[in-house]
Amino acid sequence: MTNFLFCSMDAALIGDIAWQVSREGHDVQYYIHAAGDREIADGFVTKTDDWEAEIEWADVVVFDDIWVGNEVGTGKLAQELRERGTAVVGGTPNTDRLEEDRGYAMEVLADHGIETLEHQVFTDFDAAIDHVEANPAPYVIKPLGEVQNVKRLLYVGREDDGSDVVDVLRAYKKAWGHRMKGFQLQRRVEGVEIAVCGFFNGNEFIEPINFNFEHKKLFPGNIGPSTGEMGTSMFWAGRNELFRETLGKLEGWLAEEGYVGSIDLNCIVNADGIHPLEFTPRFGYPTIILQEESFETPTGEFFEALANGEDPGLEVHRGYQIGVRVVLPPFPFDDEATYAENSRNAAIVFEGAYPGVEGDRVTTSGTAPEGVHIEDAKRVENQWRAAGESGMPLVVTGKGETMREAREQAYARIDEIVIPNMYYRDDIGERWVDGEGDRLLAWGYLGP
Repeated sequence: MTNFLFCSMDAALIGDIAWQVSREGHDVQYYIHAAGDREIADGFVTKTDDWEAEIEWADVVVFDDIWVGNEVGTGKLAQELRERGTAVVGGTPNTDRLEEDRGYAMEVLADHGIETLEHQVFTDFDAAIDHVEANPAPYVIKPLGEVQNVKRLLYVGREDDGSDVVDVLRAYKKAWGHRMKGFQLQRRVEGVEIAVCGFFNGNEFIEPINFNFEHKKLFPGNIGPSTGEMGTSMFWAGRNELFRETLGKLEGWLAEEGYVGSIDLNCIVNADGIHPLEFTPRFGYPTIILQEESFETPTGEFFEALANGEDPGLEVHRGYQIGVRVVLPPFPFDDEATYAENSRNAAIVFEGAYPGVEGDRVTTSGTAPEGVHIEDAKRVENQWRAAGESGMPLVVTGKGETMREAREQAYARIDEIVIPNMYYRDDIGERWVDGEGDRLLAWGYLGP
């Protein structure tokens, strides 16, 4: 049995993983910094109000994000703890910077022989507008720093002359100029968007490698405002060309940094090549929930080995997996009145298809409905309820030998869940079924 300390130094994100590790028989303490999130995972895991007081008790410390409040900083905390001899899943100041400073991320890629798309970083809106007008093309606007967490500000240009990007930049200057201290303009490219994700143990990537497809827009068909994520589809494979030409080239650099954890590089792939877009040098959400669902190796055993620089011998489900985020109003927007009226403390009801579930009650305190994972949820007198302030109570997963089978299982499970006013995308994984998988195979990136 191992003592695990999970730390959310900003928003609460890692509750489901902490719960899973607890159910495997390990001792768990969970710290949440954000006051509005502190009820998340109540009734599922044991909490602490003072994470530093638990360091000597903990065998493994797990950080869930790069943010400490509004500042980047868990990499520094993780590095300091490692220097004191603590086993940590977490980054370093330089790996944190990969996400916070997109220009730096592109420099790291270029320094390691990875071709990047044309991009420029701006701190002045007028200079960016002049650049687009002088170099007409479709661009993507990517905010930098703390404001990048406002996901709806990411804008993908549609017009070949960049005129819509100019209009959006003028609007952002008026509405967000006081907060958006910088942004990157990246040339838009067409192809299949796929993320290459590896778990790194401080020395090397462990196998297998994860390949996942993000679904960031709110509505089916990939329309509407951008969200953190509405769902993910994925599979696991070996060190194929897609990995070797991206994360594989950073293996030595990550070893020098002493990075431990998940690192993800989102790319656009087409017949002409692989085009990296952005890093996630931490767990992705809900990606880590879906990854954990596909683990056949115990989760606690996996993270303990990873944090201690060992190869966990990870075994995973070898087919396909999808995860669907179930959300409540006003997600993805912030509106306290709407949330209070429609979503706060909403009951989560499980209907009769789940073993160990009767109506809205899980009949054994340690049991979860199969394939159902918590995000912003709590348990009060054995009834699950929405918690926190963001309106993301659940992630529902499915697995199958094909992507179609994984979709059928996940959506059948969602059909057995009732939460007033809940909504979700019903097309997670469809892009693969509709031809993205065939295209990646035809271009030769996935290999055997």
